[in-house]
Amino acid sequence: MKIHILFFSLLIFIGCQKTKPTDAAPPTTAEIIEPQETLEVSADDKIIKTDTVAIFTGETESSTDFILAHLVDQQADKDSIVTVKYRLDFYQNKIKTASSKVAIKSFQKGSEWTASYGLTSETSKNSPFIQITFGYPACGYAHDNYLYYLKNTGLQLVHQWSSMSDSGWGTWVEIVNPSTQSEPKSFYCKTVAFTPADEDENMDMGILQHSDSISFELKDNKWKKMLLSAKDKPYFEKKMTFDQFNASE
Repeated sequence: MKIHILFFSLLIFIGCQKTKPTDAAPPTTAEIIEPQETLEVSADDKIIKTDTVAIFTGETESSTDFILAHLVDQQADKDSIVTVKYRLDFYQNKIKTASSKVAIKSFQKGSEWTASYGLTSETSKNSPFIQITFGYPACGYAHDNYLYYLKNTGLQLVHQWSSMSDSGWGTWVEIVNPSTQSEPKSFYCKTVAFTPADEDENMDMGILQHSDSISFELKDNKWKKMLLSAKDKPYFEKKMTFDQFNASE
């Protein structure tokens, strides 16, 4: 089954998210983060099914670059929570260049893959970064996100995270590339959450939080990352209404 990143699917996801850049004081602590856990890739995996994932640059689908997502394992626990494993084969100029394997918990039937080049939409052209998202294409569902760095035949899983959006509320990771280059030597990201303020009678009031500020730096052709704030603890918090947060700048 071939999965395309259709324009209306992007509208659903963007409409659910409705993000905008926000400012906060930089954290003052630093902690080195170990590389992302990677699963062993085997060419002998028994393939259950394969999805062809188009890679986009902006709204333009590449005619030569794509990913084959091979489902190689599917297991349900006693609570019927399904964990799946996929082998991702990356093709550039229609030639297989690298592979990676990921494990995804709480699998939802009907989930789809999307992929795009670049850390940001402004720096997507000729970028070695590929952002991949997997999840059910509707508001209120968690999505698994992966940031890969593919240079020639070298592939590195730089970062991975979960996101969820529900009609303007949710949590996601905001990546910031301080340069205008498609292949910077450093960048950073932070986790952004905008959730209802339960203690308020005004159901339109929410709390904006920033947490897990992380810096990334390219050293010896590998990306190293450092946690700049206390893990899983907000370093910035502000109350505001739903309309205030989602208002256009």
